[in-house]
Amino acid sequence: MKKKTPVSMRPHIGIFGIRNAGKSSLINAVTGQQTAIVSETAGTTTDPVGKAMEILPLGPVFILDTAGLDDAGELGEKRIKKSLLALKRTDLILLVTTIEEFGDRDKKFIEEQSKLQTERKPRNIVIVFNKSDLPQPEDKKKEVESYLKNRDIDYIFVSAKTGDNIRELRLKIAARLPEIIGTDMIIGDLISNEDIVVQLIPIDSAAPKGRIILPQEQVLREALDKYSISVVIQPQQLELTLAVLNQKPSLVITDSQAIGFVAPNTPDDIPLTTYSIVFSRLKGELIPFVEGLSAISNLQDGDKVMIAEACTHHTQPDDIGRVKIPKWLKEYTGKELEYVINPGKMIHQDISDIKMIIQCGGCMINRKEMLSRIELAKENNIPITNYGIIISHLHNSLQRAIKPFPDAYRTYCEVVKDVHESHSENE
Repeated sequence: MKKKTPVSMRPHIGIFGIRNAGKSSLINAVTGQQTAIVSETAGTTTDPVGKAMEILPLGPVFILDTAGLDDAGELGEKRIKKSLLALKRTDLILLVTTIEEFGDRDKKFIEEQSKLQTERKPRNIVIVFNKSDLPQPEDKKKEVESYLKNRDIDYIFVSAKTGDNIRELRLKIAARLPEIIGTDMIIGDLISNEDIVVQLIPIDSAAPKGRIILPQEQVLREALDKYSISVVIQPQQLELTLAVLNQKPSLVITDSQAIGFVAPNTPDDIPLTTYSIVFSRLKGELIPFVEGLSAISNLQDGDKVMIAEACTHHTQPDDIGRVKIPKWLKEYTGKELEYVINPGKMIHQDISDIKMIIQCGGCMINRKEMLSRIELAKENNIPITNYGIIISHLHNSLQRAIKPFPDAYRTYCEVVKDVHESHSENE
């Protein structure tokens, strides 16, 4: 079977706009395929529909077709709500409209998205004026262009019907995505050509039969791309491996659950981290996850802790989020905590009484969705951390595992280290 780039690693392009603006036709024109159903009937697209595609010169992307933002009736309101939820996982927004239809609804949408712009999160919207093959009201066109230029909003005129400017739209998308998404590097900045990377992959009951899990596979591939030398072992082989190597490894990377064994058995002069930590950086931001650890010392009996999973899966007897982390947290805090499990691509539960969110590694969601979860936690003043960070912390190994990342290490020393050491002394 041919393996494809995982959806979670593909840039997500969301197509938004009112009904019959030509959203589905535009998708078909951009992809060069009959990807979306096209009909003259308003409201043909009901729920957000996504498809993984390869588009030159973009490469692998994931395109989301959404219901019209002007959908009507009680059902229509629900469809609009679902479309707006899709914004949380959309890297680049294409707002499809026409010069004639452009109005207050589009302006409100643009203004709301522009409010989210910061230096670290550049504006991620392009206005696509479809049906440019039809006569354009010049006065309205000048007025609309003036509005967009004054707000520094990117736009383009295209015709999905004739193909006019479709190639230019592809090029515009390809140019905008890197500045919006940032780096897709996992460990590439930590290693160089011919460096030795020791990768520790436990094979336990949670390991899928006949293969390794996606984050491990992706790290191995990036190490190969860097022409480094990967030595893949199980944790109990670490001492022998370090003894027989005639060159010191430039990096040891381990499954988080083995960090308690690996850290004390890896010499201090060898950089060490975990798969979950490097994916925390890739998919989200390390600093908020490290800062979130400060909440542990404030937890009280009966406090609610949310385990935010990014997928649905069969629960294992030794499930990380539902069994192991609660067990380790109880041992660390001595508190009887209540756990709220939130599986799936969105946090869909009420979080008003949640005292702490523990996010999974997020291998099944994209960076934008992970950042949306971090923002949701910030908006509600709820500390958030993730599996890899908290597991290393609870096993007295985070200071070591976070050290390869200077900013996050500095945050740990400023926010968490003293509290953790004080806790250890009082045990």
